[in-house]
Amino acid sequence: MYPLQVRRAAGVAVLSLALVAGCGSGGSAGQPASAAATRVFQADNGKITIPADPKRVVATGYAVPVLIEADAALVGISSWKRGLPLMSQEDRAVYDRLEKVAGETAAETNYEAIAKAKPDLIVIGVPAPVLADVDVERLKSIAPVVAIGPTVPSAWRELSQRQTDAAGRATNFGQAKAAYEKKAAELAAKHKDALAGLKFGHVGSYGEVAKGTFQREFADSWGTNIAQDVGVTYYGQVKVKGGGSKDVSEYPSIEELTQSLGEADAITYSVQPDGTPNEAVKYVLDSELWKNLPAVKAGKAFPIRYTEAATYDSAMTTLDAIDEALAPLGKS
Repeated sequence: MYPLQVRRAAGVAVLSLALVAGCGSGGSAGQPASAAATRVFQADNGKITIPADPKRVVATGYAVPVLIEADAALVGISSWKRGLPLMSQEDRAVYDRLEKVAGETAAETNYEAIAKAKPDLIVIGVPAPVLADVDVERLKSIAPVVAIGPTVPSAWRELSQRQTDAAGRATNFGQAKAAYEKKAAELAAKHKDALAGLKFGHVGSYGEVAKGTFQREFADSWGTNIAQDVGVTYYGQVKVKGGGSKDVSEYPSIEELTQSLGEADAITYSVQPDGTPNEAVKYVLDSELWKNLPAVKAGKAFPIRYTEAATYDSAMTTLDAIDEALAPLGKS
C-alpha cells in the first residue's frame, strides 16, 4: 500500500489471505544461521520451529509488500492488488516476477502451486475467524507455517516487524522504521502550530452506497493512523466495538453525517492515488449534509491519498501525501 524514498542499505473489510509471523528466539549460541539451523517462533498458531535463515519463502496478503521490501527469499506470493500503487518500480518488478500461489482471499489459496514452489517457510496472516478458510494442516505438510492475524489497522507496525523477523530480515526492517520515524517527527514539528487544538474526523473508503452508509474512521484506523504520527488528533470512538477494524471504524447512515462529524474542527477523507474519491467517498462529498458541516464550510476538509499503507517504506509515501494535504491548513 506506494514510490519509496528509502532503500535498505544492508540489502535491506473483506480481508485477504495475509500477514505473518511472531517474535522468535534465535538459534543456539555460536550456531551459524543456515538452512539446517532452526529456531522456535511464536505465532498465532503456536510455537513453530522454522528455519533460522529461510531460503524459500511463500508469503500471502499483507506479508507480500513487507517481505518484498525486506528482500526476503521469496519463491511465491499471493496477489496483492490493493498494494500496487504504493510499490516502487523496483518492488513492483519483483512482485510481477514472482509466482502467484494465491489470490486476494483465503479461499483462493492454490495448495498445489505452493507445494510446487517447495518453500521452507510459509508466512500467512489472516484474522482468526478467516483462518478457518485456510487448510493450515495441508500447508503444514508442505513447510512450517507461521500465522498472525491483523487486529486494528495501526498494528501494521508490529505485524510487519514480526513478518520480517520470521523471514530472517530483521536488520532491514530496522532501517526502514528509523527512516519513517525521522520523517514523521519532522512533519509533526512542521505542522505543530497549525494542528494545535484541532479535533479531526475522517471519512474512509469503505462505506456502502447501496445501503446508504459511509465509513467514519477513528484513531488507529487505516485513514488515520499515519496522520496521527504527524500530530493529527482524531476525536470520538465507535459506539459498539466489533473486533479488529470494527473497533476503530463504523458505518453510520448518511443521515447521521451531521451527528457523526458535526463537532469536527477539520475533516480528512481518503481518496484514490490519482486524488479522486471512490464511489463511497463521492457519495458523502455530494451530500448536502456534507456541504453544511462546520468544518467543510470553513474550508477545512482535506483529501489524503495512500491511506492503506501497511509497511514503513510505503508509509513514507503516505507521509508525503499528508504533508501535501495539510499544507492549506498552515496558510489559513
